[in-house]
Amino acid sequence: MAEAHQAVAFQFTVSPEGVDLRLSHAALKQVYLAGLRSWKKKITRLRNSLVTGVFPASPTSWLVMAMAILASQASRLDPSMGLIGKIKEHLPASAYLSEPARAGLGALAFATLLWLGLVVTMRGALRALLCYHGWMDEEHGHTSLATKFWLALVKIFAGRRPMLYSYQASLPRLPVPPIRDTVQRYLESVRPLLSDPHFQRAAALARDFEHSLGPRLQWYLTLKSWWATNYVSDWWEEYVYLRGRGPLMVNSNYYAMDFLYITPTPMQAARAGNVVHALLLYRRLLNREEIKPLMIQGTLPMCSAQYERIFNTTRVPGVEADLLQHRRDSRHVAVFHAGRFFRVGLYHGGRLLGPRELQAQFQRILDDPTPPAPGEETLAALTAGPREPWARARRSYFGSGRNQESLRAVEQAAFFLTLDTTEQGLLGPEPGRALDQYAKALLHGQCHDRWFDKSFTVIIFRNGKTGLNAEHSWADAPIIGHLWEYTLATDVFQLGYSADGHCKGELDPSIPPPQKLQWEIPGECQQVIQGSLRVAQALADDVDFHTFAFEDFGKGLIKRCHASPDSFIQLALQLAHFRVRPRPTASPSPTACPSPDSFTQLALQLAHFRDKGKFCLTYEAAMTRLFREGRTETVRSCSIESCNFIRAMMDAAQSTSQRLALFRVAAAKHQTLYRRAMMGAGIDRHLFCLYVVSKYLGVDSPFLREVLSEPWGLSTSQTPIQQFELFDLKKHPDYISCGGGFGPVDDNGYGVSYIIIGEDLITFHISCKFSSPETDAHRFGANIRTALLDLRALFNLPTK
Repeated sequence: MAEAHQAVAFQFTVSPEGVDLRLSHAALKQVYLAGLRSWKKKITRLRNSLVTGVFPASPTSWLVMAMAILASQASRLDPSMGLIGKIKEHLPASAYLSEPARAGLGALAFATLLWLGLVVTMRGALRALLCYHGWMDEEHGHTSLATKFWLALVKIFAGRRPMLYSYQASLPRLPVPPIRDTVQRYLESVRPLLSDPHFQRAAALARDFEHSLGPRLQWYLTLKSWWATNYVSDWWEEYVYLRGRGPLMVNSNYYAMDFLYITPTPMQAARAGNVVHALLLYRRLLNREEIKPLMIQGTLPMCSAQYERIFNTTRVPGVEADLLQHRRDSRHVAVFHAGRFFRVGLYHGGRLLGPRELQAQFQRILDDPTPPAPGEETLAALTAGPREPWARARRSYFGSGRNQESLRAVEQAAFFLTLDTTEQGLLGPEPGRALDQYAKALLHGQCHDRWFDKSFTVIIFRNGKTGLNAEHSWADAPIIGHLWEYTLATDVFQLGYSADGHCKGELDPSIPPPQKLQWEIPGECQQVIQGSLRVAQALADDVDFHTFAFEDFGKGLIKRCHASPDSFIQLALQLAHFRVRPRPTASPSPTACPSPDSFTQLALQLAHFRDKGKFCLTYEAAMTRLFREGRTETVRSCSIESCNFIRAMMDAAQSTSQRLALFRVAAAKHQTLYRRAMMGAGIDRHLFCLYVVSKYLGVDSPFLREVLSEPWGLSTSQTPIQQFELFDLKKHPDYISCGGGFGPVDDNGYGVSYIIIGEDLITFHISCKFSSPETDAHRFGANIRTALLDLRALFNLPTK
């Protein structure tokens, strides 16, 4: 095999005359360069650890302080008030140390101790400042004097030029809410969904839990919060994700789309070359910790812990629980095309391959006529089906020989790349339907052409369109969103393409070709693969998906009436659930309403009510990354206030002024719920952890059991744009991403993801199941449009 010969650095023969060594200088050069690169990375990590470890101070500040202390000593001043002399007395006597040298060492020791004390003080002060969240309760644009003073202190203690992980040690721990507050807020959230008898029963169970078993479970949880960095995140990762035995595809993994209107090049290999190179540039920034930590209002840092496992990570199946396998580095990507797997190296001569060189590598794969080995074409279906059969097959058939080596090449890759054989995007006579197919292609594909266990799989379609599918356990969608924003912007605005659609740059003909992975899959394993494929295909065929861009108005128009887009959409979703349009009323004059986020969320709730004629438990994801290792919390967007507003919209007897008043109350309530979730005062993560404690103690709680079994009829998530500086929508209005989406959470419910783009566009991704008689993705999409237009009419917003 050619790759075996390339791996040999030297050859030797033994003869009566002795040992004859024949060294391969090319191979030795590669060994040298690999070692050099490894040591450079170690030095970089050590430097970054030092800089991050003393932040918000810096090593330079130690040098300045040391020089100042030494200068004062030379001037016969003693800023230590005698401490330097005490330190000098405890220095060991030595014939090699003169008196001035001992005095200098004492001054340096004092400067170091003083500097470390200042570091600890500044970090403690910053942590104390970041524990304050009262700023969230203030109306946007009306900051109090106390909050302005607090923000000024945060800026003083936050340091300058932070690295990615600089603030990790200064972030506060996620607090454990009081049981009384959680129980009260839970009952408040389910009141509009339950009849009086059912609510009385729920209240009785909740009160009994609050006064009997709850305090005992709370004690253990409080103890964990003192000991662990975050009392939720490790259990959330393990029990919600890694212990799940169902398929990852559709149920857990999610996707991100390419630009909506633009495809930079129709050449598949060229697009793959630029996208892969952009991803590797991001990885380089990540390894050097040069990515700026996400900051709220440019001042308040958010946790960056989830970035660590973006690359070189895979989820390894287990019989009872999976595990996440992360490597510090990987020098190749795994590529799938037309049923074959390949290993593509990313470095040559100690440098990263350029876009044009990567394009040539991928073109070689596209031109390779080699047929797949028996069972190879559908092998990846193991990652799309249930976890237990995959775990047992991995242990039985991939533990040695060629299969082990090839599987290792896939699992230890930086990420997975699929050169898809289909074309996607706004194509054909029905671009709307084509967009739905594009979403399904990214969510599940053919069920055997994505490696769903990898941290993410990049998909490059035959016409140059791209997208990715991400595994969920290692991080949440905003992390992948940050990566994908950088990748798309770098692909188009920095790397670019030549006039004929090729990647820019030069070719090095000495780069070794891609290595085709070899498999020997026995018949018994092929049967397991086919079983997983049948399960996965049935799941994929049942997914009803609808993606559409709402262009009648967007964030710009909503902000003109001081509204929150998120609350607006949530209320519209609830209203659309009922499918009955309210009787038109006299046109009101333009009026003020809450923020655009609330506007959007209320619109979604309005749409949901129109669609089903009833209210439902509504899930909205909020980040808790203001705390160390924070992930998400649930906003229960369907509230008493939102239901009152929706009933008013459905009641023709209600006046416009009454509806507007109820909208303001509902939107304000939604913003309060969102703030609570971000501050760690939500409901669901606390109850989830109490349930885990109860299982460890072997006690049963009817209250917790019922809470955690309640179905989420409407699961929603907003895709935030985090790097506005990368996209100039005024200069390039067509270069907008369509966001991403996920599969339905409940068999009879909807999954809705939306992204608010620029000032005039909101894109929705709606999923449900064909097998449910209660849902229809296109019907719900139509109801969302109607609900948004009804809210526009309610506020008398101008049309385009």
